[in-house]
Amino acid sequence: MHGPSPDTTYPMEGFPQICFLKNVITRPHIEVGDFTYYDDPDGCANFEKNVLYHFPFIGDRLRIGKFCAIARGVKFIMNGANHQMSGISTYPFFIFGNGWELARPSADELPYKGDTVIGNDVWIGYDTLIMPGVTVGDGAIIAARSVVTADVPAYAIVGGNPAQMVRSRFDPDSVRRLQSVAWWDRPITWISRHLNQIRAGDVDALENAAAVDSSK
Repeated sequence: MHGPSPDTTYPMEGFPQICFLKNVITRPHIEVGDFTYYDDPDGCANFEKNVLYHFPFIGDRLRIGKFCAIARGVKFIMNGANHQMSGISTYPFFIFGNGWELARPSADELPYKGDTVIGNDVWIGYDTLIMPGVTVGDGAIIAARSVVTADVPAYAIVGGNPAQMVRSRFDPDSVRRLQSVAWWDRPITWISRHLNQIRAGDVDALENAAAVDSSK
């Protein structure tokens, strides 16, 4: 048992609505890890259409880890959506040229919140909206139609508008141990051998598997 190749675009034969996302990304400022999939009946090309206001000259990146599950309609708002808020008007005069380009704000006048970072093994539900500069920790779950405006801790469940903590999936010590094991970074042969421990809720068993079996 070796698992599917992460380089396969459509890993489920005859079911093209699911793709391993890294294989359809064209923008250099989007990074996606192995086995992260996107599920959209209207086609995987919709993913990049839903990364909004992502202008190369701003330089912010969308970074998504491994083994994430991203549902249809998930949208990422990037820093290009921000308007100057320090003046009287928030209107972006400069983008229309014809002399108005002289009113272009300096970099420090535009709100900039950095990269948007999604950890590993994150499940993002249908129609979720993620705002600029947010970091979502490993193992988190975001409920459908949430609006994520702030960082999400590892292994948290959040939901709502704005998204709020519902509960943690594990106690703090277990979260620390799971991130130390970092099963998603292990060779695919190791992952395939230990699927039962990965999908179960027994942190001790997974930690023991990582300690005992360090082979490829």
